[in-house]
Amino acid sequence: MTKEGTYNKNLVVIIATVAAMGGLLFGFDTGVISGAIPFFQQDFQLSNSMVENITTAGLVGAVIGAMFTGRLSDIFGRKKTILVAAIIFVIGAAWSGWAPTPNILMASRLFIGLAIGISSFSVPLYIAEISPTKMRGRLVSLFQLLITIGILVSYLSDLAFANNSDVTSWRAMFYVGVIPGLILLIGMLFLPETPRWLMSKGREDESRKILKRIEEPALVNDSIQRMKDEIEKDKDKASFKEIFRPWLRTALIIAVGIMFIQQFVGINTVIYYSPKIFMIVGFEGARAGIWGAVSVGVVNVVFTVLSLFMIDKLGRRKLYFIGLSGIVFSLVALGLVFAFHTSLGDLGKWLAIVFVWIYIAFFAISLGPLGWLIMSEVFPMRVRGIGSSIGSLSNWLFNGVVAFTFFKIIKLFTASGSGIITNEQMYNETTNAFVTKAVDNGNPAGAFWFYAFIGILGLVWGYYFLPETKGVPLEKIEEHWRQGKKPRNLKQ
Repeated sequence: MTKEGTYNKNLVVIIATVAAMGGLLFGFDTGVISGAIPFFQQDFQLSNSMVENITTAGLVGAVIGAMFTGRLSDIFGRKKTILVAAIIFVIGAAWSGWAPTPNILMASRLFIGLAIGISSFSVPLYIAEISPTKMRGRLVSLFQLLITIGILVSYLSDLAFANNSDVTSWRAMFYVGVIPGLILLIGMLFLPETPRWLMSKGREDESRKILKRIEEPALVNDSIQRMKDEIEKDKDKASFKEIFRPWLRTALIIAVGIMFIQQFVGINTVIYYSPKIFMIVGFEGARAGIWGAVSVGVVNVVFTVLSLFMIDKLGRRKLYFIGLSGIVFSLVALGLVFAFHTSLGDLGKWLAIVFVWIYIAFFAISLGPLGWLIMSEVFPMRVRGIGSSIGSLSNWLFNGVVAFTFFKIIKLFTASGSGIITNEQMYNETTNAFVTKAVDNGNPAGAFWFYAFIGILGLVWGYYFLPETKGVPLEKIEEHWRQGKKPRNLKQ
């Protein structure tokens, strides 16, 4: 143990890791629905439309959470905001597992969505403000790493509890979420508030005390002075409309734009519907589809870990262009696999899973961590809470649109007679057994090509609007916007 007030590099990592548990819960409650769907659909005898409503309810809750917590975080602090999210996670997980009716399940998913939205905004913000400048990129990226681990855990949990002879096995899948929720809740009770937020409230002594423990000793006074200078510039209370001032317009375009690209390359179609996608391409049965999802989760985690070592070495822009180029390539290839699935035969399903792995790998080293990291860096402290909230809100709005339209886009771009027919198990309540039924799933080729087109647009957008924030103090980024300089010239 180090003495109180003494710099401890390991302490920063511990603080960031505990806070990033919010990311694990984010990932778990995002991914768990994919394996639960086949079971609660049969348990409650639901239509596909109702299943879409239940799935989307979590995203609606996330939008509401992201919308209303920015100001509260600025008023009450980053730590308390995360604590509230943890409490909602615990209650929501228990509520989802208990839900006796479809409408109550929908309400519970809406409720837990609030916590997902809150954590998507508050956790990366907390880590960015608690981290030393040299470690900021890597530590904020812990949030994305824990999201991917949470998704993998949810797939493994779904696989462990999936039982084709028990349609209520979905309940245990949701109950598991109580455990990480309690870990986050208890862990956050012992963590400090961020120095930047404390300084903004005039609590300099507390801010300095924490900075001495998390920042390199030679940089403490400089950090204090930069925060004071920033606060002096922004004495008046920030209002929501301030985020739309001309000098902040670029930061807002960056935060919303990168979230648009992150979602509209179709990432959550894979996260939410990967078992269904693998069943369409030829893997038989729900458990086989979930196994495919598990493999996606493993690739996601491995390459997100790799991104932690790359993001502060290669920089944000280089990773963005490398990753997005790989995403476009794999989406085009996936479209070709589905377009020629008949001639490819059994080889098609293995090519599909390989290209999904490639897609996930490139996403995990680029858009996955970069979306949240860039959003936490581009806004000045005075409006950082509001700005990050808008970025998170945008993320969930785009997420909801993509998730809600995936099968609609498939139908739109499927030519007559080119749909892929699969044999799927459906539960017959009269005979109390599963029966096999032929289902026309359409052809996803057009959907994947549509997402690839968005990726190409993202490459053009990134050239003009994505800044290189590697190693740049947050206060210097603000000054760059005030001077009206171009995003791509931030390091120059």
